[in-house]
Amino acid sequence: MNIADSLSWIKTKKRPFIIAGPCSAESPEQLQAVARQLVEMGVHIMRAGVWKPRTRPDTFEGKGHEALQWLKKIKNEFDIRLACEVASPFHVEQALEADMDILWLGARTTVNPFLVQEIAESLRGVDMPILVKNPINPDLALWIGALERINRAGISKLGAVHRGFSSYQKSQFRNLPTWWLPLELKTKYPDLPLICDPSHISGNRSMVPEVSQKAMDLGYDGLMIEVHPDPKNALSDADQQINPDTLLQLITNLKITDKQSSDVLFINQLEQFREKIDHLDQELIEVISARMKLAENIGLYKKDNNVTIFQLERWNEIMKTRPEWGMMRSLSEEFIKDLYTRIHDESIRIQTDIRNTIGEIKK
Repeated sequence: MNIADSLSWIKTKKRPFIIAGPCSAESPEQLQAVARQLVEMGVHIMRAGVWKPRTRPDTFEGKGHEALQWLKKIKNEFDIRLACEVASPFHVEQALEADMDILWLGARTTVNPFLVQEIAESLRGVDMPILVKNPINPDLALWIGALERINRAGISKLGAVHRGFSSYQKSQFRNLPTWWLPLELKTKYPDLPLICDPSHISGNRSMVPEVSQKAMDLGYDGLMIEVHPDPKNALSDADQQINPDTLLQLITNLKITDKQSSDVLFINQLEQFREKIDHLDQELIEVISARMKLAENIGLYKKDNNVTIFQLERWNEIMKTRPEWGMMRSLSEEFIKDLYTRIHDESIRIQTDIRNTIGEIKK
């Protein structure tokens, strides 16, 4: 992808750069209150939802064109850039007419390649930053595909927003962070700014500082945070919005680490740790290989005895005992469940290949 230098649109070397503002633009007074305090604390990009894609009808779906007019006045009154979500070519047209500075595609849009392509076509000839949130489900190819479609329409000022992923699992998060996936995206495209949306990951305002710090520890470039002057009475996503004072405290308390160090002692010690990890990883791969060999033998045995590959009782046993074993070794339940889900998927794949390719079922 042709990705422009982030400084051409972020316009600051300071890390992290902050995009903050209400989930939804509710009134001129609300927007003025937030914008004033953001500018006072040095935040110069304000987000605000104009059209809100809601799960169910008869809920607040944004003020649309009216909100854009409010935002246009805010831009004229304050030294602040404005960002809003678009979910259709019509939204793009309206947002451009209102002189928005940054647009983003939400998770429910990213998941639909046809819609992303329509939006990409509507952006041809436009020179402005476009952010793409991850799709609802943890599908890296779908996320990359959306970025590529926007990029091929001539947009080089690109950024990726990590807002977490939906899951059927019970979790403390509204959307599971699944941190490895956005980091894999960053590995593939190092020049692509990676922004964390701790509000949608958390779903709970008390967790927003913690998730924000986690993103900084992982080297994220920016944060997109929902801020409301009266969060408890917000018309959408009230539980996850924080007030401006809390945002200021969050920014003040963030611990920003360097991405690299030139200290020779640090580098030498780090290399020693990494060498030990390399040896352990070799052992780990040997163990996983041995486990998969057993899965192959089990697959042959099931085939010979005409037994289904997936065994619910066994899977339930694994998902009960392995997290318990992991927690006894100070490993998180979420990590162990994710790990064994992947191991189980590979075991199922191996056994399925055996059933489809090796001989006939014995009668």
